[in-house]
Amino acid sequence: MKWNNPRKQGAMLLLSAVMSMSLAGCGTGNSTSAGEAGTTAAPETTGTATSAPQATEAALSGKLVLYSAGPQGLADEIVNGFKAKTGLTVEMFQGTTGKILARMEAEKANPVADVVILASLPSAQALKADGLTLPYPEAANKDKLIQDWSDAEGNYFSSSASALGIVYNTKLVANPPKSWAELAGAEWKDAVNIPDPTLSGSALDFITGYLSVNGEQGWELFKNYKANGVAMAGANQEALDPVITGAKSIVAAGVDYMAYKAKAKGEPLDIIYPEEGTVVSPRPAAILKTSPNVANAKAFIDYLLSDEAQQLVADAYLIPGREDIEASNRTNLKDIPQLKADWTWMSEHGNETASKFAEIYK
Repeated sequence: MKWNNPRKQGAMLLLSAVMSMSLAGCGTGNSTSAGEAGTTAAPETTGTATSAPQATEAALSGKLVLYSAGPQGLADEIVNGFKAKTGLTVEMFQGTTGKILARMEAEKANPVADVVILASLPSAQALKADGLTLPYPEAANKDKLIQDWSDAEGNYFSSSASALGIVYNTKLVANPPKSWAELAGAEWKDAVNIPDPTLSGSALDFITGYLSVNGEQGWELFKNYKANGVAMAGANQEALDPVITGAKSIVAAGVDYMAYKAKAKGEPLDIIYPEEGTVVSPRPAAILKTSPNVANAKAFIDYLLSDEAQQLVADAYLIPGREDIEASNRTNLKDIPQLKADWTWMSEHGNETASKFAEIYK
């Protein structure tokens, strides 16, 4: 297998230079971090369901090995639902996107995983470019997906997404800023965190997405943030926690589902999507070409795109991947102003962008 493709800033470049092995989060990680908040890095075997397989899945047997970039609660519910439908055993490794890619690299001589769920669309694009995905163009409900988030040839399917916004402490902020530029104003001096894009895939998506729209002049925003005391504060959860406690007032490029979930638990948080637009970060799933259990992997993709699983996504405060399903507990996609981000540019420039951002903030 060819894992490093010089044609792109591929999945392994994202791994080695952007999301190091010490990742705490991507949209994620061991300690409830970013776009994959609440995951754990240790393998987890979830056992065999007690309910009998349905007749349509009677031919399935054995197991499915899933590598999933959280959030953990949602991943567990989806696995449990799939087991109840199929009777299959599921072995699930939970970690950040970077740690999943690291595990795949370590296992390249003896691949184990059947399906990966990532919190980074550029990572899935790179897996496809490197020839590591198995197309499944006949996946059930594929035609109902938001087409811009998934591969037309069936190499990956974005079954959910999160959006990046301005997350603020409602006890400290009466009139939240309505644009990204306002965070560089004197009113917010030393009051703002931003996640580290070398640790958070969603933060990297936002920064590269913003730059793909605004070009080199887009760097002025992040330089102005630095001059105004914006702190680069670890992965997503590390950036959010001080806002929950009141040590900081705002997270720039905060992951929205984390804010909605914390707010539902009674934390003094809310979120606003800047009027000029933001980046919506899809979470793609792919069958690996080396899958030892292809039939089971295809059945899992079908379940992931089903009505039942998509409702689980909505209940977990994420944006469903299907156009025909909306959440009742959050702002839906149609009401979120979006930047016209160029995902190809983002995939090709992620490494250099993360390095430059870290250099500015060190």
